[in-house]
Amino acid sequence: MRRLVAALAGLAVVLVAALYAAAPASAAPVTKVLVISKTAGFRHSSIPNGIAAIQQLGSQNGFTVTATEDANQFTTTNLAQYQVVVFLSTTGDVLNATQQTAFQSYIASGKGYVGVHAAADTEYDWSWYGGLVGAYFQSHPAIQTATLRVEDNTNPATAHLPANWSRSDEWYNYRTNPRPNVRVLVRLDEATYSGGSMGDHPITWCQNYGGGRAFYTGLGHTEASYTESNFTRMLLGGIQWAGGAVTATCTPGTTPPPVTGTAVRALANNKFVTTSAGNLIASATAASTNNERFDVIDLGGGNVALRSKANGMYVCAENAGANPLVANRAAIGGWETFARINNSDGTVSFRAQANGRYVVAENAGAAALIANRTAIGPWEKFALTS
Repeated sequence: MRRLVAALAGLAVVLVAALYAAAPASAAPVTKVLVISKTAGFRHSSIPNGIAAIQQLGSQNGFTVTATEDANQFTTTNLAQYQVVVFLSTTGDVLNATQQTAFQSYIASGKGYVGVHAAADTEYDWSWYGGLVGAYFQSHPAIQTATLRVEDNTNPATAHLPANWSRSDEWYNYRTNPRPNVRVLVRLDEATYSGGSMGDHPITWCQNYGGGRAFYTGLGHTEASYTESNFTRMLLGGIQWAGGAVTATCTPGTTPPPVTGTAVRALANNKFVTTSAGNLIASATAASTNNERFDVIDLGGGNVALRSKANGMYVCAENAGANPLVANRAAIGGWETFARINNSDGTVSFRAQANGRYVVAENAGAAALIANRTAIGPWEKFALTS
């Protein structure tokens, strides 16, 4: 009996030891962060605010922050001490070839990158960096309030955010849509502000890249951003994930972007108006993509503008109404303004205010829409559906 008890006790010790050996070690906390804010182009006045905010996050969460404008710190030896490098509204060409190589090796070693706002306006001639940040800056409208839609609330950077987040900032348009290569965490709703040009408009994302981890947010232009708790908590989550202290899924999403906006269907042929061919034409059998979706913007006085969800541009009665309608204008003027006529049968018609002509699904829907008719008939009637 004593031998059996001893054997069982020994087995228990072995099992407990095996259990502890099999348990994964806790992720190491972030302890050192490097913030670079060197600029070779436009310099944001919010950079000091950003540095102060990240330093405060560090003091509250156990990591030290080194802020620098000196690209000479980008050596293999020096970078090795940091878990994360933050590019804080950098602009232009900030690293030479040797420094680029050191940083690329740093990421390959499993370390992290966090890009903030104008980090996407940086290193246009370095394609590896373009892949790291996810997309390059193209343009921006004036600072204004917009609504952001949180797509992934399982990430530590976004878990605290409301599903619909309204705030003011300078909203970047990007040269390409990063969605195929990244995990989109937050997107902009272009229907809630003026000047968006992407349709599907990611604004914050993460990805595994080049052996390491990359987090980017287009937010952070304004000085006020860095006293906004929702934004600074998002930055903290991005730093902690990029530094490997917390986990998250950052592989590209498999769910297509949501289709929003209004579909416009020609009554006479029951086909949806699409921008897929460039000019607007009533030829689509379904309104399942942003090519067939528009924001119908109320201008008052019975007038509206139509903004394509595919590219964020306004529909224009091109060439004084002599050419087909096309979604190619960045602002609303006379030729982008249409009177909305509500017909007695529940349909609507559109009259270009600049020439007083009605929009028609030309050639029985086989040709592009054009504003050239003087009266409303079957081919000048449309149904609007969500």
